[in-house]
Amino acid sequence: MSFTSFSRKAAPAIHAGSANATEMVVMSPEDEAPHENALDTTVTASTTISEDPEQQPSAPTSDDPFGNEANAEVHYKTCKWYHAGVLMIAETISLGVLALPQALASLGFVPGFLLILFLGAISGYTGHLIGLFKLRYPQVQSFADCGEMIAGPIGQEVMAAASLLVLIFIAGAHVLSFAIALNVMTGHATCTVVFSVVGMLVSFFFTLSRTLKNVSYFSITACASITVASTVAMTAIAIQKPDIGNILTVRPGIPVVKGLGPVMNIILAYSGHVTFFSIYSELEDPRNYKKALAMTQIFTISFYLLLASVIYYFAGPLVASPALGSASPVVRKVAFGNALPTIVISGVINGHVACKYLYLRICSTATVHSKSTKALLSWTAIVAATWIVSFIIAEAIPNFNVLLGLIAALFSSWFSYGLPPVLWLYMSKGEWWNGKKRTVLTILNMLLLLLGAIICALGMWNSGYELSRIKAGEVFSCKSNWQPSVDMN
Repeated sequence: MSFTSFSRKAAPAIHAGSANATEMVVMSPEDEAPHENALDTTVTASTTISEDPEQQPSAPTSDDPFGNEANAEVHYKTCKWYHAGVLMIAETISLGVLALPQALASLGFVPGFLLILFLGAISGYTGHLIGLFKLRYPQVQSFADCGEMIAGPIGQEVMAAASLLVLIFIAGAHVLSFAIALNVMTGHATCTVVFSVVGMLVSFFFTLSRTLKNVSYFSITACASITVASTVAMTAIAIQKPDIGNILTVRPGIPVVKGLGPVMNIILAYSGHVTFFSIYSELEDPRNYKKALAMTQIFTISFYLLLASVIYYFAGPLVASPALGSASPVVRKVAFGNALPTIVISGVINGHVACKYLYLRICSTATVHSKSTKALLSWTAIVAATWIVSFIIAEAIPNFNVLLGLIAALFSSWFSYGLPPVLWLYMSKGEWWNGKKRTVLTILNMLLLLLGAIICALGMWNSGYELSRIKAGEVFSCKSNWQPSVDMN
């Protein structure tokens, strides 16, 4: 099977019914739409397989993005559910979590707390929809594949461009974050561009493994590091008590366009969905995505609520973003030092997913599964090109964080909130209004699609507002890029 083309309509699939037998089945996206937790009924000359995806065999199928790996030199479908869970946590939680205390300060404790909880619950549901779509169509490995299935070649190219743009920009943001961390830790000991080059090279090295299972081992360290860094920040700010107890239940009189900034920070905290198809695709048993998703959502929502609430309570309304700006210089150095693994590995996961899409699309199945010189050089070249572009973006675009917010408004709002409901509506076409439960789910997913569109529009408005207020900035500058912000209004 060649990955130079992603047309997989009505592809035959081979499921292992037992150790000694297989069944040939046909799964067509044009068949009758499934129930929420169901696959299409698939038939053979004499056998009908259950519509429930939870009852489907977990063996690879011929239309799986990695094919049959029985005799392959490199196996990709090797992740247990907990490997996927730590990958998703490490990819989702990064230094952006330290912007959440200021979000509470800007909006008020109650609306900020409820938004973190509410948007987290929605992101959990949309992550579940991605998993259902993966079970229904095992050949899907990315949102680009979904775009082709739903809207043909144009849909594929649009979604591929959007996915790669977001992933590479996020990777670039982590190169920039690495430079910020070294500037804080060393007191700006050398040119910021040098720090960025170091960040690029370290990220390149950790992306060289071709399987996400190996990256997941690094992710364990990343999860621990951001937990330790945030705990250090919380503890230090709680001891210093910059403005303890000076919190507002609801902040009055905040202009809508200004209030959108902290809301976008919360939305960005749940923007990891662009990687979920790739992570689910490397599960040994795709049905275990629910465990990985539950692990991710429970940890992230709890962690976000605890960190934001504690730091806001002790630091008060002038808490900085990132929150380390409210701690002493020594604490900042310690916390950033602890956060370095997260800064690197979170970016690596995004970079790896971008590289994997390009690798599968450019190279043949034989190359992808081999340890040949051609396979290794192809992967290394793709990884190098990805991180060089990420470095250039990080250094060449002034006021990168604001621009990243604009990109997130344009695309992350769709990947995490707007597009997964489209996948559900596609799976359920022809049955939207069949029964009360299906009608409720149809309305819910249509509303979530509308929510994604609203987030996109309002996010662009806020980004334009912020861009109009800031100075141009300098490209490839040696100046320190550590500039925590404080909301003075």
